[in-house]
Amino acid sequence: MAADSESTFRIQARADLHASERDPSEASRAQRGPGTLAGEYVLKALLASGGHGSVYEAEHRILGRRAAVKVLHPHLADQGEMLKRFVREARVVNQIRHPNIVDVYDFGLMPDGSPYYVMELLTGRTLSQVVQERGRLSSTRALAYLEPVCGALEAAHRAGVVHRDLKASNILVVEEGERPRVKLLDFGIAKLLHAEPSQEGLTIAGQRLGTAHAMAPEQFRGGPIGPHTDIYALGVLLYQLITGRYPFQCEDRMELERLHLEAPAPRPSAIAAVSPAVDAVVLRCLEKDGSRRYGSVTACLAALSEAAEEPVQPTRRTRLALAVHAEVVLAASAQDDDAVYAVLADVLDGLEQGLRGGGFLLALQSGTSLLAIHPLDNGAPSAERTEYLREAERTLRVLQEMAQKLAEPVNARVHLCVHLGQAETRGDASESEVVGGPVTDVGTWRLRTADGFALTPAASLALEFDEGD
Repeated sequence: MAADSESTFRIQARADLHASERDPSEASRAQRGPGTLAGEYVLKALLASGGHGSVYEAEHRILGRRAAVKVLHPHLADQGEMLKRFVREARVVNQIRHPNIVDVYDFGLMPDGSPYYVMELLTGRTLSQVVQERGRLSSTRALAYLEPVCGALEAAHRAGVVHRDLKASNILVVEEGERPRVKLLDFGIAKLLHAEPSQEGLTIAGQRLGTAHAMAPEQFRGGPIGPHTDIYALGVLLYQLITGRYPFQCEDRMELERLHLEAPAPRPSAIAAVSPAVDAVVLRCLEKDGSRRYGSVTACLAALSEAAEEPVQPTRRTRLALAVHAEVVLAASAQDDDAVYAVLADVLDGLEQGLRGGGFLLALQSGTSLLAIHPLDNGAPSAERTEYLREAERTLRVLQEMAQKLAEPVNARVHLCVHLGQAETRGDASESEVVGGPVTDVGTWRLRTADGFALTPAASLALEFDEGD
Protein backbone atom coordinates (compact mmCIF):
# COMPACT_ATOMS: atom_id res chain seq x y z
CA MET A 1 0.00 0.00 0.00
CA ALA A 2 1.65 3.27 -1.11
CA ALA A 3 1.76 6.34 1.14
CA ASP A 4 -0.87 8.20 -0.89
CA SER A 5 -3.23 5.20 -0.90
CA GLU A 6 -2.79 4.99 2.88
CA SER A 7 -3.99 8.62 3.18
CA THR A 8 -6.97 7.86 0.92
CA PHE A 9 -7.78 4.87 3.09
CA ARG A 10 -7.81 7.04 6.24
CA ILE A 11 -10.10 9.61 4.62
CA GLN A 12 -12.49 6.88 3.44
CA ALA A 13 -12.49 5.22 6.87
CA ARG A 14 -13.43 8.50 8.56
CA ALA A 15 -16.18 9.22 6.06
CA ASP A 16 -17.69 5.77 6.57
CA LEU A 17 -17.37 6.10 10.34
CA HIS A 18 -19.23 9.44 10.42
CA ALA A 19 -21.98 7.96 8.26
CA SER A 20 -22.35 5.02 10.63
CA GLU A 21 -22.54 7.34 13.65
CA ARG A 22 -26.07 8.29 12.61
CA ASP A 23 -27.08 4.99 14.16
CA PRO A 24 -24.31 3.89 16.59
CA SER A 25 -26.16 0.84 17.88
CA GLU A 26 -26.61 -0.46 14.34
CA ALA A 27 -22.91 0.07 13.61
CA SER A 28 -21.96 -1.81 16.77
CA ARG A 29 -24.18 -4.75 15.91
CA ALA A 30 -22.81 -4.85 12.37
CA GLN A 31 -19.25 -5.07 13.63
CA ARG A 32 -19.82 -7.58 16.40
CA GLY A 33 -22.40 -9.97 14.98
CA PRO A 34 -21.45 -13.44 13.68
CA GLY A 35 -22.02 -13.57 9.95
CA THR A 36 -20.71 -10.03 9.35
CA LEU A 37 -18.48 -9.81 6.29
CA ALA A 38 -14.93 -8.47 6.43
CA GLY A 39 -14.28 -8.47 2.70
CA GLU A 40 -14.66 -12.10 1.65
CA TYR A 41 -14.28 -13.38 5.22
CA VAL A 42 -17.28 -14.18 7.44
CA LEU A 43 -16.81 -13.41 11.15
CA LYS A 44 -17.56 -16.48 13.26
CA ALA A 45 -16.66 -15.68 16.87
CA LEU A 46 -14.85 -13.12 19.00
CA LEU A 47 -11.41 -14.44 20.06
CA ALA A 48 -10.08 -11.47 22.02
CA SER A 49 -10.67 -7.79 22.62
CA GLY A 50 -8.30 -5.14 23.90
CA GLY A 51 -8.04 -1.39 24.23
CA HIS A 52 -7.39 -0.82 20.52
CA GLY A 53 -9.31 -3.52 18.72
CA SER A 54 -10.92 -6.94 18.58
CA VAL A 55 -9.81 -10.18 16.96
CA TYR A 56 -12.35 -12.55 15.43
CA GLU A 57 -12.20 -16.08 14.11
CA ALA A 58 -13.33 -15.96 10.48
CA GLU A 59 -13.72 -18.08 7.37
CA HIS A 60 -13.44 -17.24 3.67
CA ARG A 61 -16.99 -17.51 2.38
CA ILE A 62 -16.00 -19.33 -0.84
CA LEU A 63 -12.70 -21.09 -0.16
CA GLY A 64 -13.51 -22.05 3.45
CA ARG A 65 -10.07 -20.86 4.54
CA ARG A 66 -10.00 -20.11 8.29
CA ALA A 67 -8.33 -16.91 9.44
CA ALA A 68 -8.25 -14.28 12.16
CA VAL A 69 -9.58 -10.77 11.53
CA LYS A 70 -8.31 -7.86 13.62
CA VAL A 71 -10.66 -4.84 13.67
CA LEU A 72 -9.84 -1.40 15.06
CA HIS A 73 -12.50 -0.20 17.51
CA PRO A 74 -14.94 2.19 15.77
CA HIS A 75 -14.32 5.06 18.19
CA LEU A 76 -10.58 4.95 17.39
CA ALA A 77 -10.97 4.96 13.60
CA ASP A 78 -11.47 8.72 13.70
CA GLN A 79 -8.22 9.29 15.61
CA GLY A 80 -5.52 9.97 13.05
CA GLU A 81 -2.60 8.47 14.96
CA MET A 82 -4.44 5.27 15.97
CA LEU A 83 -5.74 4.72 12.46
CA LYS A 84 -2.34 5.35 10.93
CA ARG A 85 -0.68 3.01 13.44
CA PHE A 86 -3.19 0.26 12.66
CA VAL A 87 -2.54 0.58 8.92
CA ARG A 88 1.20 0.73 9.58
CA GLU A 89 1.16 -2.51 11.60
CA ALA A 90 -0.41 -4.47 8.74
CA ARG A 91 2.03 -2.99 6.21
CA VAL A 92 5.05 -3.64 8.43
CA VAL A 93 4.14 -7.28 9.10
CA ASN A 94 3.43 -7.86 5.41
CA GLN A 95 6.74 -6.41 4.26
CA ILE A 96 8.89 -8.52 6.62
CA ARG A 97 7.44 -11.90 5.56
CA HIS A 98 9.05 -14.40 7.93
CA PRO A 99 7.78 -17.82 9.08
CA ASN A 100 8.01 -16.76 12.73
CA ILE A 101 5.93 -13.62 12.21
CA VAL A 102 2.16 -13.80 11.80
CA ASP A 103 1.17 -13.62 8.10
CA VAL A 104 -1.26 -10.90 6.89
CA TYR A 105 -3.55 -11.81 3.96
CA ASP A 106 -5.86 -8.87 3.34
CA PHE A 107 -6.90 -5.38 4.43
CA GLY A 108 -10.13 -3.39 4.16
CA LEU A 109 -13.03 -1.57 5.85
CA MET A 110 -15.89 -2.99 7.89
CA PRO A 111 -19.47 -1.82 7.11
CA ASP A 112 -19.17 0.78 9.92
CA GLY A 113 -15.94 2.21 8.49
CA SER A 114 -13.56 0.53 10.94
CA PRO A 115 -10.40 -0.80 9.27
CA TYR A 116 -9.53 -4.48 9.55
CA TYR A 117 -6.85 -6.84 8.38
CA VAL A 118 -6.97 -10.59 7.86
CA MET A 119 -4.15 -12.75 9.22
CA GLU A 120 -3.39 -16.40 9.79
CA LEU A 121 -5.39 -18.05 12.57
CA LEU A 122 -3.05 -19.31 15.29
CA THR A 123 -3.62 -21.43 18.36
CA GLY A 124 -1.27 -21.89 21.28
CA ARG A 125 -0.23 -20.04 24.41
CA THR A 126 1.98 -17.07 25.03
CA LEU A 127 5.52 -17.43 26.31
CA SER A 128 4.41 -15.55 29.45
CA GLN A 129 1.92 -18.37 30.12
CA VAL A 130 4.74 -20.91 29.66
CA VAL A 131 6.83 -19.06 32.28
CA GLN A 132 3.85 -18.84 34.66
CA GLU A 133 3.22 -22.59 34.37
CA ARG A 134 6.79 -23.90 34.29
CA GLY A 135 8.76 -21.26 36.13
CA ARG A 136 12.48 -21.07 35.41
CA LEU A 137 13.75 -22.65 32.23
CA SER A 138 17.20 -24.07 31.65
CA SER A 139 19.51 -22.04 29.43
CA THR A 140 19.17 -24.62 26.64
CA ARG A 141 15.35 -24.57 26.83
CA ALA A 142 15.31 -20.76 26.84
CA LEU A 143 17.53 -20.89 23.76
CA ALA A 144 15.04 -23.21 22.02
CA TYR A 145 12.27 -20.61 22.42
CA LEU A 146 14.46 -17.62 21.59
CA GLU A 147 16.13 -18.99 18.45
CA PRO A 148 13.04 -18.54 16.21
CA VAL A 149 12.27 -15.20 17.91
CA CYS A 150 15.77 -14.01 17.03
CA GLY A 151 15.25 -15.13 13.43
CA ALA A 152 12.07 -13.03 13.25
CA LEU A 153 13.78 -10.00 14.83
CA GLU A 154 16.76 -10.24 12.49
CA ALA A 155 14.42 -10.35 9.49
CA ALA A 156 12.56 -7.30 10.84
CA HIS A 157 15.81 -5.39 11.32
CA ARG A 158 16.93 -6.23 7.78
CA ALA A 159 13.60 -4.82 6.57
CA GLY A 160 14.28 -1.62 8.51
CA VAL A 161 11.79 -2.38 11.31
CA VAL A 162 12.39 -2.24 15.09
CA HIS A 163 9.71 -4.13 17.07
CA ARG A 164 10.03 -1.89 20.15
CA ASP A 165 7.73 -4.02 22.37
CA LEU A 166 9.40 -7.43 22.56
CA LYS A 167 8.10 -9.34 25.61
CA ALA A 168 6.89 -12.81 26.57
CA SER A 169 3.20 -11.96 26.10
CA ASN A 170 3.91 -10.92 22.48
CA ILE A 171 5.35 -14.34 21.60
CA LEU A 172 2.94 -17.17 20.80
CA VAL A 173 4.11 -20.76 21.22
CA VAL A 174 2.20 -22.57 18.47
CA GLU A 175 3.86 -25.96 18.91
CA GLU A 176 6.03 -27.35 21.71
CA GLY A 177 8.81 -29.87 21.17
CA GLU A 178 12.59 -29.94 21.00
CA ARG A 179 12.40 -27.05 18.52
CA PRO A 180 9.24 -25.09 19.44
CA ARG A 181 7.35 -23.26 16.69
CA VAL A 182 6.70 -19.68 17.76
CA LYS A 183 5.25 -16.51 16.25
CA LEU A 184 6.28 -12.96 17.11
CA LEU A 185 3.16 -10.81 17.46
CA ASP A 186 2.07 -7.17 17.80
CA PHE A 187 4.03 -4.78 15.61
CA GLY A 188 1.60 -2.01 16.63
CA ILE A 189 4.34 0.30 17.92
CA ALA A 190 7.11 -0.88 15.57
CA LYS A 191 9.42 1.82 14.22
CA LEU A 192 10.40 2.12 10.57
CA LEU A 193 14.08 3.04 10.39
CA HIS A 194 13.95 4.21 6.78
CA ALA A 195 10.47 5.75 6.57
CA GLU A 196 9.54 8.12 3.75
CA PRO A 197 8.91 11.75 4.82
CA SER A 198 5.14 11.22 4.34
CA GLN A 199 5.28 8.32 6.82
CA GLU A 200 6.90 10.32 9.62
CA GLY A 201 5.16 11.94 12.57
CA LEU A 202 3.64 8.84 14.10
CA THR A 203 5.44 9.47 17.38
CA ILE A 204 5.93 12.96 18.78
CA ALA A 205 9.37 13.91 20.10
CA GLY A 206 10.03 12.44 23.54
CA GLN A 207 6.99 10.15 23.48
CA ARG A 208 7.64 6.81 25.22
CA LEU A 209 6.32 3.65 23.64
CA GLY A 210 6.80 0.17 25.08
CA THR A 211 6.27 -1.91 28.21
CA ALA A 212 8.08 -0.46 31.24
CA HIS A 213 9.57 -3.77 32.49
CA ALA A 214 11.31 -4.34 29.13
CA MET A 215 12.04 -0.79 27.90
CA ALA A 216 15.61 0.13 27.04
CA PRO A 217 17.17 3.27 28.58
CA GLU A 218 16.89 5.11 25.24
CA GLN A 219 13.14 4.48 25.20
CA PHE A 220 12.75 6.10 28.62
CA ARG A 221 14.88 9.04 27.49
CA GLY A 222 13.04 9.41 24.19
CA GLY A 223 16.37 8.89 22.40
CA PRO A 224 17.23 7.26 19.05
CA ILE A 225 15.66 3.82 18.53
CA GLY A 226 17.39 1.04 16.61
CA PRO A 227 18.07 -2.73 16.58
CA HIS A 228 20.01 -2.26 19.82
CA THR A 229 16.67 -1.38 21.47
CA ASP A 230 15.24 -4.82 20.65
CA ILE A 231 18.47 -6.43 21.86
CA TYR A 232 17.95 -4.85 25.30
CA ALA A 233 14.42 -6.29 25.40
CA LEU A 234 15.87 -9.64 24.32
CA GLY A 235 18.16 -9.49 27.38
CA VAL A 236 15.17 -8.78 29.63
CA LEU A 237 13.30 -11.71 28.07
CA LEU A 238 16.27 -14.09 28.47
CA TYR A 239 16.64 -13.05 32.12
CA GLN A 240 12.92 -13.66 32.69
CA LEU A 241 13.01 -17.12 31.09
CA ILE A 242 15.96 -18.40 33.13
CA THR A 243 15.06 -16.79 36.47
CA GLY A 244 11.24 -16.59 36.35
CA ARG A 245 11.15 -12.82 36.91
CA TYR A 246 12.18 -9.48 35.42
CA PRO A 247 15.69 -8.08 36.05
CA PHE A 248 14.18 -4.91 37.53
CA GLN A 249 10.92 -5.19 39.47
CA CYS A 250 9.18 -2.27 41.12
CA GLU A 251 5.57 -1.08 41.42
CA ASP A 252 6.62 2.57 41.27
CA ARG A 253 6.93 3.54 37.58
CA MET A 254 9.49 6.30 38.29
CA GLU A 255 11.67 4.00 40.37
CA LEU A 256 11.45 1.30 37.69
CA GLU A 257 12.61 3.87 35.15
CA ARG A 258 15.52 4.87 37.40
CA LEU A 259 16.60 1.23 37.73
CA HIS A 260 16.65 0.76 33.95
CA LEU A 261 18.57 4.01 33.52
CA GLU A 262 21.06 3.76 36.38
CA ALA A 263 21.14 0.45 38.31
CA PRO A 264 23.67 -2.22 37.32
CA ALA A 265 21.96 -5.15 35.62
CA PRO A 266 21.68 -8.13 38.02
CA ARG A 267 23.37 -11.44 37.21
CA PRO A 268 20.90 -14.28 36.59
CA SER A 269 23.25 -16.66 38.47
CA ALA A 270 22.41 -14.83 41.71
CA ILE A 271 19.04 -16.60 41.73
CA ALA A 272 19.32 -19.40 39.15
CA ALA A 273 21.80 -22.13 38.25
CA VAL A 274 23.32 -20.68 35.08
CA SER A 275 26.91 -20.51 33.88
CA PRO A 276 29.10 -17.37 33.95
CA ALA A 277 28.92 -17.39 30.15
CA VAL A 278 25.12 -17.00 30.21
CA ASP A 279 25.51 -14.23 32.79
CA ALA A 280 27.82 -12.46 30.35
CA VAL A 281 25.30 -12.67 27.48
CA VAL A 282 22.49 -11.21 29.60
CA LEU A 283 24.68 -8.42 31.01
CA ARG A 284 25.88 -7.39 27.56
CA CYS A 285 22.29 -7.23 26.25
CA LEU A 286 21.37 -5.05 29.24
CA GLU A 287 24.16 -2.49 28.80
CA LYS A 288 22.84 1.04 29.38
CA ASP A 289 24.74 2.30 26.32
CA GLY A 290 23.25 0.75 23.17
CA SER A 291 26.64 0.76 21.40
CA ARG A 292 28.00 -1.66 24.02
CA ARG A 293 25.32 -4.26 23.34
CA TYR A 294 25.63 -6.90 20.63
CA GLY A 295 25.90 -5.45 17.14
CA SER A 296 23.08 -7.64 15.86
CA VAL A 297 20.51 -10.19 17.00
CA THR A 298 22.49 -12.84 15.10
CA ALA A 299 25.62 -12.07 17.14
CA CYS A 300 23.58 -12.24 20.36
CA LEU A 301 22.07 -15.60 19.39
CA ALA A 302 25.50 -17.03 18.52
CA ALA A 303 26.85 -15.98 21.93
CA LEU A 304 23.86 -17.48 23.73
CA SER A 305 24.12 -20.75 21.76
CA GLU A 306 27.73 -21.11 22.83
CA ALA A 307 27.07 -20.07 26.44
CA ALA A 308 24.12 -22.43 26.90
CA GLU A 309 26.43 -25.42 26.33
CA GLU A 310 28.74 -24.49 29.21
CA PRO A 311 28.07 -26.79 32.19
CA VAL A 312 27.60 -25.83 35.84
CA GLN A 313 28.75 -28.50 38.44
CA PRO A 314 30.47 -30.54 41.82
CA THR A 315 30.34 -32.48 45.37
CA ARG A 316 27.17 -34.11 46.60
CA ARG A 317 26.03 -35.13 50.07
CA THR A 318 22.73 -36.22 51.67
CA ARG A 319 21.43 -34.27 54.66
CA LEU A 320 18.29 -33.89 56.77
CA ALA A 321 16.52 -30.72 55.64
CA LEU A 322 13.52 -28.53 56.38
CA ALA A 323 11.54 -27.97 53.18
CA VAL A 324 8.88 -25.37 52.38
CA HIS A 325 6.59 -25.64 49.37
CA ALA A 326 4.94 -22.29 48.58
CA GLU A 327 2.17 -22.07 46.01
CA VAL A 328 0.08 -19.20 44.66
CA VAL A 329 -3.27 -20.42 43.35
CA LEU A 330 -4.80 -17.98 40.87
CA ALA A 331 -8.54 -17.43 40.69
CA ALA A 332 -10.26 -19.14 37.76
CA SER A 333 -11.18 -15.70 36.40
CA ALA A 334 -7.56 -14.45 36.32
CA GLN A 335 -6.50 -13.05 32.93
CA ASP A 336 -3.19 -13.57 31.13
CA ASP A 337 -2.04 -9.96 31.31
CA ASP A 338 0.88 -7.96 32.63
CA ALA A 339 -1.05 -6.73 35.69
CA VAL A 340 -1.75 -10.26 36.99
CA TYR A 341 1.76 -11.38 36.08
CA ALA A 342 3.27 -8.40 37.95
CA VAL A 343 1.32 -9.20 41.15
CA LEU A 344 2.18 -12.89 40.84
CA ALA A 345 5.86 -12.03 40.38
CA ASP A 346 5.77 -9.71 43.42
CA VAL A 347 4.20 -12.42 45.61
CA LEU A 348 6.71 -15.07 44.52
CA ASP A 349 9.55 -12.56 44.87
CA GLY A 350 8.42 -11.70 48.41
CA LEU A 351 8.20 -15.39 49.33
CA GLU A 352 11.62 -16.07 47.87
CA GLN A 353 13.25 -13.13 49.63
CA GLY A 354 11.67 -14.12 52.94
CA LEU A 355 12.82 -17.71 52.59
CA ARG A 356 16.34 -16.75 51.51
CA GLY A 357 16.50 -14.34 54.44
CA GLY A 358 15.70 -17.30 56.70
CA GLY A 359 18.64 -19.30 55.33
CA PHE A 360 16.66 -21.39 52.83
CA LEU A 361 18.02 -22.38 49.42
CA LEU A 362 15.68 -22.13 46.46
CA ALA A 363 15.59 -25.64 45.01
CA LEU A 364 12.81 -25.38 42.42
CA GLN A 365 10.52 -22.76 40.96
CA SER A 366 7.72 -24.03 38.76
CA GLY A 367 5.27 -21.46 37.50
CA THR A 368 3.22 -20.32 40.48
CA SER A 369 5.07 -22.36 43.10
CA LEU A 370 8.52 -22.72 44.60
CA LEU A 371 10.38 -25.16 46.82
CA ALA A 372 12.86 -23.83 49.39
CA ILE A 373 15.10 -26.06 51.49
CA HIS A 374 17.21 -25.47 54.58
CA PRO A 375 19.77 -28.29 55.06
CA LEU A 376 20.24 -29.08 58.76
CA ASP A 377 23.38 -30.04 60.63
CA ASN A 378 22.84 -33.71 61.51
CA GLY A 379 25.31 -33.41 64.36
CA ALA A 380 23.62 -30.44 66.02
CA PRO A 381 22.29 -30.94 69.60
CA SER A 382 18.60 -31.84 69.85
CA ALA A 383 17.74 -28.70 71.83
CA GLU A 384 19.32 -26.48 69.19
CA ARG A 385 17.41 -28.21 66.39
CA THR A 386 14.16 -27.95 68.38
CA GLU A 387 14.57 -24.24 68.87
CA TYR A 388 15.30 -23.74 65.16
CA LEU A 389 12.21 -25.73 64.07
CA ARG A 390 9.93 -23.80 66.43
CA GLU A 391 11.27 -20.43 65.33
CA ALA A 392 11.07 -21.47 61.66
CA GLU A 393 7.40 -22.40 62.04
CA ARG A 394 6.56 -19.02 63.60
CA THR A 395 8.48 -17.12 60.91
CA LEU A 396 6.91 -19.11 58.07
CA ARG A 397 3.39 -18.47 59.35
CA VAL A 398 4.08 -14.72 59.29
CA LEU A 399 5.55 -15.02 55.79
CA GLN A 400 2.43 -16.80 54.53
CA GLU A 401 0.18 -14.09 55.98
CA MET A 402 2.25 -11.31 54.37
CA ALA A 403 2.26 -13.06 50.99
CA GLN A 404 -1.50 -13.57 51.21
CA LYS A 405 -2.02 -9.82 51.61
CA LEU A 406 0.10 -9.15 48.53
CA ALA A 407 -1.97 -11.66 46.53
CA GLU A 408 -5.37 -10.22 47.44
CA PRO A 409 -5.57 -7.68 44.55
CA VAL A 410 -5.84 -10.56 42.03
CA ASN A 411 -7.94 -12.77 44.31
CA ALA A 412 -5.18 -15.41 44.60
CA ARG A 413 -4.59 -17.82 47.49
CA VAL A 414 -1.14 -18.49 49.02
CA HIS A 415 -0.44 -21.95 50.48
CA LEU A 416 2.68 -22.95 52.45
CA CYS A 417 3.48 -26.52 53.43
CA VAL A 418 6.40 -27.40 55.74
CA HIS A 419 8.12 -30.81 55.63
CA LEU A 420 11.17 -32.54 57.09
CA GLY A 421 13.10 -35.00 54.91
CA GLN A 422 16.35 -35.94 53.19
CA ALA A 423 17.93 -33.63 50.60
CA GLU A 424 20.89 -34.11 48.32
CA THR A 425 23.15 -31.04 48.11
CA ARG A 426 26.35 -30.11 46.32
CA GLY A 427 28.95 -27.44 46.89
CA ASP A 428 30.45 -26.17 50.14
CA ALA A 429 28.49 -24.62 53.00
CA SER A 430 28.85 -21.08 51.66
CA GLU A 431 27.60 -21.92 48.14
CA SER A 432 25.49 -25.01 48.74
CA GLU A 433 22.84 -26.04 46.19
CA VAL A 434 20.03 -28.60 46.47
CA VAL A 435 20.12 -31.05 43.55
CA GLY A 436 17.72 -33.81 44.61
CA GLY A 437 16.68 -36.24 47.32
CA PRO A 438 13.25 -37.42 48.57
CA VAL A 439 12.42 -33.95 49.90
CA THR A 440 12.31 -32.60 46.33
CA ASP A 441 9.52 -35.04 45.39
CA VAL A 442 6.88 -32.52 46.47
CA GLY A 443 3.94 -34.59 45.22
CA THR A 444 4.53 -37.20 47.95
CA TRP A 445 4.21 -34.79 50.88
CA ARG A 446 2.54 -31.50 49.91
CA LEU A 447 -0.62 -30.64 51.86
CA ARG A 448 -3.11 -27.76 51.76
CA THR A 449 -5.19 -26.43 54.63
CA ALA A 450 -8.05 -23.92 54.81
CA ASP A 451 -5.87 -21.31 56.53
CA GLY A 452 -3.07 -21.68 53.94
CA PHE A 453 -0.42 -23.11 56.30
CA ALA A 454 0.25 -26.85 56.67
CA LEU A 455 2.72 -29.09 58.51
CA THR A 456 3.32 -32.57 57.12
CA PRO A 457 3.22 -35.54 59.54
CA ALA A 458 7.04 -35.72 59.37
CA ALA A 459 7.39 -32.07 60.42
CA SER A 460 4.73 -32.40 63.14
CA LEU A 461 6.35 -35.55 64.55
CA ALA A 462 9.75 -33.87 64.64
CA LEU A 463 8.32 -30.99 66.66
CA GLU A 464 6.41 -33.32 69.01
CA PHE A 465 9.43 -35.58 69.51
CA ASP A 466 11.75 -32.70 70.24
CA GLU A 467 9.24 -31.07 72.57
CA GLY A 468 9.11 -34.20 74.72
CA ASP A 469 12.82 -34.96 74.43
